[in-house]
Amino acid sequence: MTTPAEQNADPRTYFASERTFLAWIRTGIALMGFGFVVSRFGLFLRELRPNDVRLPSHATGLSLWLGMSLVGLGVAVNIGSAIRHIHLTKLLREGRFHPGKLSTLATVVALLLAMVGLGMMAYLLRVH
Repeated sequence: MTTPAEQNADPRTYFASERTFLAWIRTGIALMGFGFVVSRFGLFLRELRPNDVRLPSHATGLSLWLGMSLVGLGVAVNIGSAIRHIHLTKLLREGRFHPGKLSTLATVVALLLAMVGLGMMAYLLRVH
């Protein structure tokens, strides 16, 4: 049977940590890309409207703010994942890592995305 220090010295543990970190980076990049698309969606809709409709040129609805929020969330995910990865690597190196700890970053991101989804649903119901 291996001790926790020997188990944490296993390179597979570090590689698993690296894969998780890269998955978080992909998630942050995807959130930023999706935020950019959402923020530009209002501009796309404005360009498709008939010419006789008199709307202010800056009227993009909530898409700009929702998109910027998603971009900001993507940036926060990337920063948080980098901080978490540095901390986890330090714990692994010192042999002080204890598996089974709840991922605060994952929980916060999931709850924020659920709120964004509910906001999108409310917006789409209002527009419809």
